[in-house]
Amino acid sequence: MNMVEVFLVILFILIVLLATNVRIVPQAYAYVIERLGGYDTTWGVGLHFKVPFLDRVAKRVNLKEQVADFPPQPVITKDNATIQIDTVVFFQITDPKMYAYGVDNPIMAIEKLTATTLRNIIGEMELDQTLTSREIINTNMRSALDVATDPWGIKVNRVELKNIITSEPIRNAMEKQIKAERERREAILRAEGEKKSTILVAEGHKESAILEAEAEKQVAILRAEAEKEKRIREAEGQAEAIRVVQMANAEGIRYLKDAGADEAVLTIKKLEAFEKAANGSATKIIIPSEIQGVAGLAKSITEVAAEQK
Repeated sequence: MNMVEVFLVILFILIVLLATNVRIVPQAYAYVIERLGGYDTTWGVGLHFKVPFLDRVAKRVNLKEQVADFPPQPVITKDNATIQIDTVVFFQITDPKMYAYGVDNPIMAIEKLTATTLRNIIGEMELDQTLTSREIINTNMRSALDVATDPWGIKVNRVELKNIITSEPIRNAMEKQIKAERERREAILRAEGEKKSTILVAEGHKESAILEAEAEKQVAILRAEAEKEKRIREAEGQAEAIRVVQMANAEGIRYLKDAGADEAVLTIKKLEAFEKAANGSATKIIIPSEIQGVAGLAKSITEVAAEQK
């Protein structure tokens, strides 16, 4: 074998070594590297070269969020009801080294941990509360599992209860309870409807009575206003009549004065007025002193005239 052949052999060996020891780590993955049997480093995304015969890829770790669907687990509630619950756990590996060396078979460990945590949580709750508190159970389980799996380099993002399966006797009892509750609510709604109807009828009678009373009040007010207006009009008419009479008397007196009537004429007018008054229904007439003399004089003149005839 000449030197050229030796060189080609050595070149071939180097190419093979390079080809077998160059690694490309894809996105969302990490490689755990051991050297001489012990942990050496963790490769991230990109091109890497391991030392031949010394380094080896101990574990390829998926960093994406993963889903673990576990079969139904039998649990007992606080009121001794046996049910089965199946769960779904969403988790993600955050530390490849701790995941590789923390626990053997991490998925099975998460399943067993989920079962025990679920029994602890459900054991403190009654059946009715278990059936209506899924969100609380999910939150409590996620918190407990996240703390427990942290030393394994795993982060639990969500825990969901898929199904809560009860036994046949429990389902029958629940159906009877639901039926009784439905009938109770129906009776309550019917009673409330009758109550509201009675209240509405009473309020209608009340409103009707109020409206009738208000109408009577308005009628009385209008009648009083009409009577008041009538009396005011009558009083105004009487006042107007008195005013007209007084104005006529004043006008007559003014005319007499303007015509130059003397005291004798005025006295005769007064006598005529008293004559009219005497012809009336009055039984007693008071004659002023200034016309008493004139009355006596008129009587004397009347008597003398009679004697001469």
